[in-house]
Amino acid sequence: MRTLIVLMVLAVMCLPSSLFAQERPSSPRGEVSTQVGGSYTDGSYSNGSWIVVDYGRPILRGRTNLFGEGESYGKGLYAGAPVWRAGANVSTRLSTERDLMVNGKRLPAGEYSLFVEFSGRSWTLIVSNHKAKSSGRSAEEGLWGSYEYTADKDVMRIPMKVSTNSLAVDQLTYSFVNMTQQDGTLAIMWDKELATVDFAVAK
Repeated sequence: MRTLIVLMVLAVMCLPSSLFAQERPSSPRGEVSTQVGGSYTDGSYSNGSWIVVDYGRPILRGRTNLFGEGESYGKGLYAGAPVWRAGANVSTRLSTERDLMVNGKRLPAGEYSLFVEFSGRSWTLIVSNHKAKSSGRSAEEGLWGSYEYTADKDVMRIPMKVSTNSLAVDQLTYSFVNMTQQDGTLAIMWDKELATVDFAVAK
């Protein structure tokens, strides 16, 4: 029995590394999450509510000046769609268990798709009621990425603050930064671009 196990392990080790590489998607899924509205009592955290962003994480793979310049800034990321899917593959999804205040407006708890529209170097974050398809060939209701996006399902459009990172971020990254239990900032980073939007827990 032990000999059989050893032979099986050796067989797996001898498989070409390309076989394992093929199983990994070129833009892996990512998730960033945080909890707000809770509190610590005697070392135990309670009553917190989750905010989660699920997204595809494209990689630079040697590309430089990814966003471009001037009037064409960011438009290459649309890839034929009306807006950027702000990720890769399946539409980027935001889930929040609490109502949030964003740019002076109330975002009810729920699940949404996120998109980005570029105008010059300005970013507008679009929170949408469009559902997300699990694949481009699926017959289910919703969008694949941002193809066939229409503005009629927009819940809100939020101007983002844009700045330049000192380091080039290789893989598209969402992060919650400067967080408290009452408010914080959602950041999107890729290449040398950093775009942020502030939010607060609605009262």
